[in-house]
Amino acid sequence: MATRSSLATGIGRVLIAVYGILALAATGRSVVQIIEKFDFAPFAYTLSAIAAVVYIVAMIALIVPGRFWYRVACVTIVFEMTGVLVIGTLSLFDRALFPDDTIWSYYGMGYAFAPLVLPVAGLWWLRKHHRTAVTADTTPSTVTAGE
Repeated sequence: MATRSSLATGIGRVLIAVYGILALAATGRSVVQIIEKFDFAPFAYTLSAIAAVVYIVAMIALIVPGRFWYRVACVTIVFEMTGVLVIGTLSLFDRALFPDDTIWSYYGMGYAFAPLVLPVAGLWWLRKHHRTAVTADTTPSTVTAGE
């Protein structure tokens, strides 16, 4: 049996579930916005699609064990946090740039600020499990009888 990362245990499972919910919400929102009214706010709707991809990749990276996926999770979640902060701030000060909301507008206010809190929780979780995730690739697998 191969050694696995513990990122998908305990609170990690809750994070994965929330990333999955936001991935579905952002994907659904962006698809509807792009199909029905892309010309109205192309920048905002493109950002919604980017957010959907970010949530999907972050969710997968938190599920799959190993050093590579740990790094992908770190990069993705830092990108997500940057996006939430930048888009949240821009949406407050430049309404013309955002004639319609994205998932990250107003720091995720339309989603109970989950987009603002989630990357903080995700980075905390990754930091807490850094050693376990990084050593998961270097720990030899054990083989049980009959394999």
